[in-house]
Amino acid sequence: MTDINHPDLWRGRIPWPGPDSHKHARGRLGVVSGDACHTGAARLAARAGLRVGAGLVKVFCPPDAAPVLAPALEAVMLSPFGDAAELARSAEPMGAVVIGPAAGVTQATHDNVRALATLETRLVLDADALTVFADEPQALFDLLGPQDVLTPHEAEFGRLFSGLLAMGREAAAAEAARRAGCVLVLKGARTLIAAPDGRMRTNPNGSPWLATAGTGDVLAGMIGGLLAQGVEAFEAASMAVWMHADAATRFGPGLIAEDLPDGIPGVLAALRD
Repeated sequence: MTDINHPDLWRGRIPWPGPDSHKHARGRLGVVSGDACHTGAARLAARAGLRVGAGLVKVFCPPDAAPVLAPALEAVMLSPFGDAAELARSAEPMGAVVIGPAAGVTQATHDNVRALATLETRLVLDADALTVFADEPQALFDLLGPQDVLTPHEAEFGRLFSGLLAMGREAAAAEAARRAGCVLVLKGARTLIAAPDGRMRTNPNGSPWLATAGTGDVLAGMIGGLLAQGVEAFEAASMAVWMHADAATRFGPGLIAEDLPDGIPGVLAALRD
């Protein structure tokens, strides 16, 4: 059965800080950046993760991207890495890592995903981290666990799950989550959140203002920020999808992806009230 995603289902699981909270208690999120010419997506994801409550957010980047990112980051930390092994060592303390937004459809992204999957860290895989496994989807699925999250739009979904969309979106999402063994967010006007155990939610508050570049990067960062705070993956994805759409609706016409992270506090305040 498919449930309608609504705050009544998960409001009580939002990880509000307590009086004794500190930044490390609120969770650590890592975001992997692309090269020097492709850093914006990682910045969007990192800021979204910070706004949704992660206590510490760090961007991991190739060395050539560090001079571009350093002047553009404030509360978000920066950690250059040379290869996949160094990325894994640096990311080990993170509660969750987002990889894929503008990462590049390259061997380096392939190797970075494999290295991160050896850690206890929860993963959010988006965009290029999905496409780079298009020729070997099972190799990706073998790396994943039930607390990891895939966030494809329909074209990316089709590359990993060839022919499934012919079943209809709900049946396809359910089967894809089962095959991948993790939570799957099939993005669209009515985004679907599917878990490998058969749970599914359809999101009713999608906003047309989200049809602009970079909004998916923000969503990936929001999911990662909630995972880093210890929220179970299916609930984290459900919360993030609804809040992401609500922030877009509140902003309305003229929305660009850069506006979304700064809309998150208003959404959270309304949920807390």
